[in-house]
Amino acid sequence: MSDLEQSDAPELALPRAAPAGAGAGPRHRRPLDRDTIVRSGLAYIDDAGMAGLTMRRLGGRLGVEAMALYRHVPSKEDLLDAIVEAMVDEMRADEQVLDSPVHGWQDFLQRLAHGVRRVALAHPRAFPLVASRPPEAPWLRPPLRSLAWVETFLGGLKASGFSDESAVGAYRAFTSFLLGHLLLEAAVHGAEISPLDTAAGRAPHEPEAPESPDSAEAALGRYPHVQRLSGMLAEDQAAVEFEESLENLLDRIGLMAAENT
Repeated sequence: MSDLEQSDAPELALPRAAPAGAGAGPRHRRPLDRDTIVRSGLAYIDDAGMAGLTMRRLGGRLGVEAMALYRHVPSKEDLLDAIVEAMVDEMRADEQVLDSPVHGWQDFLQRLAHGVRRVALAHPRAFPLVASRPPEAPWLRPPLRSLAWVETFLGGLKASGFSDESAVGAYRAFTSFLLGHLLLEAAVHGAEISPLDTAAGRAPHEPEAPESPDSAEAALGRYPHVQRLSGMLAEDQAAVEFEESLENLLDRIGLMAAENT
């Protein structure tokens, strides 16, 4: 059993001192419920990343032992699933995201796409969970991975005159675009999108040794085009690329709808 698995085991433990930085004096134990635990787990990942999250550490953040969490969250797997649900549900509170087309299907999909992106940028370290956790149904595609949101998506397009075939095709194209773009953008903001990010013997919070300027310059010297264009390559164009790609996608969806009506 790995250290991570051992640290997650629901075992009785003796009272421990408050973690460093928690402040002096006795622990303040806030009332526990499932929503509090899930929100705290999401906040933990936002702060420290997924690799460091254990039930014991989360309990320490909440001022309780891990056993107290299991009364509300049966397992870490259940916690991660609930964190995904919490992120997906954040779009319900987004006033810019509509439940049905009001100003046409293009506006409807633009608002939905930007709502998903806002969630990804608010929680870049947790967003990869949307792609990795089991969906409610095996044929659901992230990031629109809840039955409620897929129903909203398909219902909105059907109300706009889409055929069944074009609505399903739009769902596939829309989810592929969002997932690919937003996983890349989340990685830029610190998301760990591969187990290799922490599996090479490096602790979750241990930074990689910085490469010396001389060695980096020497490496670039072997690739003149990369060296010449390195300034442009380093520019953050994520927002512009998202808008341009979304516009191209909507044009493609429009053609799909026209072909199937």
